[in-house]
Amino acid sequence: MIYVHIPFCKQACHYCDFHFSTSLQYKSEMINAIRREIELRAAYLEDKKVKSIYFGGGTPSLLEADEIAQIIDTIGKHFDIANHAEITLEANPDDLNASKVNSLRNTAINRFSIGIQSFFEEDLKWMNRAHNQQEALASIMRVQDAGFENITCDLIYGYPLLTDEKWRHNMQQLIDFEIPHISSYSMTVENKTALDHFIKKGLSPAIDSDQAADQMSLLIHTLKAAGYEQYEISNFAKNGLYARHNTNYWKGKHYLGIGPSAHSFNGISRAWNVSNNAKYMTAINSNQLPLEIEELSTLDQINESIMTSLRTMWGLDLIALESKFGQSIKNRVLKDAEPFLEEGNLVLEESKLRLTDAGKLMADHIMSDLFIIED
Repeated sequence: MIYVHIPFCKQACHYCDFHFSTSLQYKSEMINAIRREIELRAAYLEDKKVKSIYFGGGTPSLLEADEIAQIIDTIGKHFDIANHAEITLEANPDDLNASKVNSLRNTAINRFSIGIQSFFEEDLKWMNRAHNQQEALASIMRVQDAGFENITCDLIYGYPLLTDEKWRHNMQQLIDFEIPHISSYSMTVENKTALDHFIKKGLSPAIDSDQAADQMSLLIHTLKAAGYEQYEISNFAKNGLYARHNTNYWKGKHYLGIGPSAHSFNGISRAWNVSNNAKYMTAINSNQLPLEIEELSTLDQINESIMTSLRTMWGLDLIALESKFGQSIKNRVLKDAEPFLEEGNLVLEESKLRLTDAGKLMADHIMSDLFIIED
């Protein structure tokens, strides 16, 4: 699978710490550099069959349809894109006007990830989102009317303006639209973001962890009652329409990340590109790869398996863990899991450890306690 990072946004959301620039001055040059990096890294994945491509960012929907098509064509020249591959475009609602949606029908894009976040005007302004309430609603209708069925929408919960009543409304809007996949995340405060500054200066209330936990519980209950399956902590799907790309992340599949700040993983090492547009383009134009590489120790690989697999409904496969890392590792994980099993935060079924709904509320704590640390 291949991830393409498009490092441009119209404006900075107050909570976001992803890499992007609000200047589109060098957009064409960046696209050329991205296409060149695809060529330079064509040998990174042993399996040349690409089953998913994901355009993330930043805001990939700022690209024109022909620019997206150029990148996909370049991938196709160096990899074997599978028939019916999942090809996702992250999009902001304000970009999805009628002209843009119609033009995207002529590309290989077959899945949209729409960053709704909220259907309330005051919330969107507080977040400094580029779209408004009406654009949030219209974007979904346009994409559906154009014949796109594989759609996911993002919602955020756990921030000061979001009452439980508003939270129920946001979820119900997506349920009523019959959106087949919903991703939902708790608001987090990242260092050096505008939100971090506002909270430290007393200009915004701090994030309330109890509110976030309550609204996560409400999320799980509401979407399950509406027929969604929580197949990963933050992701819900109807009719088995799991995000193939992200599911492969959690299952430990190898992936190639293209573009500034993009990460790659081949099972034994992790690599990431420089988070600077100018440095990225300069290096690529000199046929150099602007990346750092971290070799993963055996403990790193074990802990990666614990972290990613426990986030999913498939859980941590103890037989697979033993086969790859030995019986002593499996026994140690089982021993460390005992308190969480007794408390009902984990269950053990068919040699798989899984989080319960209660356990999902403390997932990070459980995972960190199961990590193998050198004595």
